[in-house]
Amino acid sequence: QVQLVESGGGLVAAGGSLRLSCAASGRAVTSYSMGWFRQAPGKEREFVAAIVWSSDNRFYADSVKGRFTISRDIADNTVYLQMNVLKPEDTAVYYCAAKTGIRNYVRGAEYDYWGQGTQVTVSS
Repeated sequence: QVQLVESGGGLVAAGGSLRLSCAASGRAVTSYSMGWFRQAPGKEREFVAAIVWSSDNRFYADSVKGRFTISRDIADNTVYLQMNVLKPEDTAVYYCAAKTGIRNYVRGAEYDYWGQGTQVTVSS
């Protein structure tokens, strides 16, 4: 069992930055791959970024590449999503998720555990 708790969301003006955190706890948490997803009102959930705990391999959606950075702190069992140059279209609830392996990392259905989500609102 893995527990995930997100934090760091909020309201920011376009062009600003936010850093989301996902604190992970539970059995063998660092054997998982971690992903960030987001869901805007009226839209489907979409993949944002993923990272492999063991190798630090990182993957990004095209829409955030070059603006967002995913990272992990092994000592604290925390995954971060640094979001820069935010746009109004980045407004969504952001979720942290964990899965075994890294195959199909863009598919939310592949993830076993989810956090409660944190709201990010970017004003124009």
